[in-house]
Amino acid sequence: MIRIVPLKFQQAGRQYKFNALSLELKSGDKVIVETDRGRAMAIVVIPPSEIEENSSPEGLKNILRIATEEDLAMAETNAAREKTAHHFCRGRIQERKLQMKLVRAEYAFDGSKIIFFFTADGRIDFRELVKDLAHHFHTRIEMRQIGVRDEAKLVGGLGICGRELCCCSFLTQFSPVSVKMAKEQGLALNPTKISGQCGRLLCCLGYEYETYSKLKKGMPKCGKKVMWENRECEVTSLDILQQKVTLRDREGTSCQVTMEELRTGQASQPTAEENSAEETHSSRLTNNRPQRQQPRKQGEKGQQQSQRRTNKGQQSQKQGSKGQQSQKQGNRGQQSQKQDHKKQQNADQATSEQTKPVDQQKKQTQNKPTEGKSQSNRRRRGRRRPRGGGGSGNKPAPSKQGE
Repeated sequence: MIRIVPLKFQQAGRQYKFNALSLELKSGDKVIVETDRGRAMAIVVIPPSEIEENSSPEGLKNILRIATEEDLAMAETNAAREKTAHHFCRGRIQERKLQMKLVRAEYAFDGSKIIFFFTADGRIDFRELVKDLAHHFHTRIEMRQIGVRDEAKLVGGLGICGRELCCCSFLTQFSPVSVKMAKEQGLALNPTKISGQCGRLLCCLGYEYETYSKLKKGMPKCGKKVMWENRECEVTSLDILQQKVTLRDREGTSCQVTMEELRTGQASQPTAEENSAEETHSSRLTNNRPQRQQPRKQGEKGQQQSQRRTNKGQQSQKQGSKGQQSQKQGNRGQQSQKQDHKKQQNADQATSEQTKPVDQQKKQTQNKPTEGKSQSNRRRRGRRRPRGGGGSGNKPAPSKQGE
């Protein structure tokens, strides 16, 4: 039996199997291994498992040791040296005006060589650049040309979904992606929406392609003529996940039906089980609601309102009776005031008569008979002329004419 453990050299790199020997390893541990390019530091993906020797892969290599503190410190120094190497190499590329884009510089674990990753449209003559780098770093230089997808994997970033790129988080291998996958899922063929950071089609288009292709097998294509309720209709759109089809007849009316209804040619009626389920669901909802408490509350509110109205009516009646009493008292007061006023007038007249001089009383007595004679004369002469001197205001009074 052999203990095999899968290792990876990058966060989302490919996994390689090594012989764990008798080392006790767990996921996340860092170990030192021997590769074709020299020694390197790798990360344990899952704990080791035992397999038979016959089923072991060819060229299986052993793990040298678990990474020590010195190994971790050397890895940190190499990471710091990678930044300076990247900056120097970019300056040389600009000086020599080479049509290439430097992506990353990576030191070997033992510092025996430096690998420069770059992208370019075609072949680049970088022999002079290699001489400059070797003369400056005094080590072995390796230039490696990569594609745009590998560039996105090394650089990293966020996709249009808002999450970290699949290629730099968990995707270890690139699978081919075609426009047919986008068409099968009914997506808009807009390059800005179906392309990733690398400029190629999104890798996630292939995740659900098989599911869509299976669900779409028995569904009609858009534009096909089908019979629905003894009418000829045209398929306008498809809902693959819900297995529904939108139909439009010659009159222009459209409707959405399921695939089962389309096969039978008529709309399916709800079964007794569905009706009973709906009834039980509605009964549960009605039972859960506090229906009995509502009419009580309403009755209590009605009683309170009626009591308030009766109280208001009683108060208004009391106020009306008080107003009537006050009116009666006011009328009595007015009558008493009138009586007092009349008494005062009679008293004043009595006092004025008593206070008149005697001469005035005599004159009044003398004038009384003369007034009677004049009135008799007026009556006698007034038969010939109109009584009362009713005419214009300029005519003399009848008393003066008689005189």
